[in-house]
Amino acid sequence: MSGDVYPVVKVAAVQAASVFLDREASVDKACRLIAEAAAGGAKLIAFPEGFIPTHPIWYHHHPATGAIANKLAVELFKNSLEVPSPDFDKLCAAAREAAAYVIMGACEKLPDTTGTMYNSQLFIGPDGSFLGRHVKVMPTVGERLVHTGGYGDTMKAIPTEFGPISGLICGENSNPLAAFAFIAQGTRFHISSWPNHFPTSGDPMRIRVSVDSQAFAQMSKAFVISPCGTVDEDMIAKLQVGPEGEAFLRDPDCCGGSVIVGPNQRILAGPMGAEEGIIYADCNLELCIATKLRHDFAGHYNRPDIFQLYVNESRPRLYNPYTMEISPGGAAPDGPAAGDQPCDGCC
Repeated sequence: MSGDVYPVVKVAAVQAASVFLDREASVDKACRLIAEAAAGGAKLIAFPEGFIPTHPIWYHHHPATGAIANKLAVELFKNSLEVPSPDFDKLCAAAREAAAYVIMGACEKLPDTTGTMYNSQLFIGPDGSFLGRHVKVMPTVGERLVHTGGYGDTMKAIPTEFGPISGLICGENSNPLAAFAFIAQGTRFHISSWPNHFPTSGDPMRIRVSVDSQAFAQMSKAFVISPCGTVDEDMIAKLQVGPEGEAFLRDPDCCGGSVIVGPNQRILAGPMGAEEGIIYADCNLELCIATKLRHDFAGHYNRPDIFQLYVNESRPRLYNPYTMEISPGGAAPDGPAAGDQPCDGCC
């Protein structure tokens, strides 16, 4: 038959533990896992939340103002990833060698700054280029002590030859407006990334991840790739949580659960347990068409005369330098001089 071609794309969700609070070692481990997923045929490879250098899990166990939490938070900043940087260049080189899209979860800091970090998903192209980022808009629980929220400028789908891809982090994936922002942009692959450990309140983490992934797939008619982190003995030892805390951290219901879901809400791979590994799925993009012909919430199955979403894609300017020029009469201008370009910064 003639007409447009919608390929089958093999995707991978990486489930692994960070090398706890060690940026360089975590980057090296990520590069090895990218190569492994590529050897398995993956053209899109997704990593957990905060994989480099870890997620700030210690706030579940230590007082925020205590010596242990403060020490670990300082180490988190010292080992956070900068873009650009030699460490980020290694990830780009690994993506280029793999000829695959890589979505990396990272604690990110601005170059040449101290004190502020972001919870980011970094999108790298198969040519090794940096395509963009999503920054978690609202940090959750203890994250608020070390992460600031992102802005609407990172609520943009990333264009690829497979169509738009998008990402949200942990609890954001159940935020209806955040989900619809990407549904309206026609996302075909959505990366729903999750941390290395999460205290459960009822169902195991793998159930929560599966429910959120299937719900997003139902609404978006996209493939949802949900990589989760997990824990290892090195992390448990360095957290200094005592016997009861160690037992809690080893509870397999509180970590892992990576899953890949199709646009018809069916689970294609996973959910995993708490072990490290990589899961794969062959994603036939024609299935996006078949399911959207029934329910296209960004098209014929919506009522834009009733429902509309506005997303502010700008970011606020904290610092607005301008040159004040005093006129001969002594009056100062009301704002920035013509031609001045205040710095937007980045996140």
